[in-house]
Amino acid sequence: MKTLIAVVLLAASTAAYADGHFSAADVPGAGIRRPGRIMIRNDGHAITAYRFFGDIREAIFSLRSTRSLAYRPFGAAVFDSTASTSNVPAHLTAILGDAARTHGVDPRLLAAVAGRESGWNAQSVSRTGACGIMQLMPATARYLGVANLFDVRDNIFGGAHYLRTLLEVFHGDLDLTLAAYNAGPGAVQRYGGVPPYPETQAYVRAVRAAYERSLR
Repeated sequence: MKTLIAVVLLAASTAAYADGHFSAADVPGAGIRRPGRIMIRNDGHAITAYRFFGDIREAIFSLRSTRSLAYRPFGAAVFDSTASTSNVPAHLTAILGDAARTHGVDPRLLAAVAGRESGWNAQSVSRTGACGIMQLMPATARYLGVANLFDVRDNIFGGAHYLRTLLEVFHGDLDLTLAAYNAGPGAVQRYGGVPPYPETQAYVRAVRAAYERSLR
């Protein structure tokens, strides 16, 4: 499920889509004119959609990456869900810890992201429409199964789920994960690393610095 979410989000950023809904029929040249059983696979170098006819599999289209990402895993800490946190609002400490344990991500990293994203403001809405403490976009929230973006627990659990998904997609590389959280996994893939957006670059530096301070 985690990999599928990332695949759908990456594919949606590469192919045309409308109103946040992506389907294989949206890909130019895919030649899909009727619904059917479709499976999407991601092998790290390509996203391929298949149609099934009984035991016969037909490749409908394949999107191949023109860039090869170099991964620099941060280490086991990003997956340490048992760590303790500080500088987290008292009423959110338990929720943050539960979300971190559920999705296997360091609560200190989750806190660093939340602090930068919203300053812990559950009603925060960005100029691009990202909502809540973890600043989830509505389309991302739908893929993550978040029903209410302004419900504190749902939002934090959704953010933890998404963060863990990105950590897996980018092999524990903290900079690529944070860049994808801010600008989207498609942008990271297109640029072969942290995109050259001043906002994203500042975001990566700030969240990484906050996280590294919490490890001391």
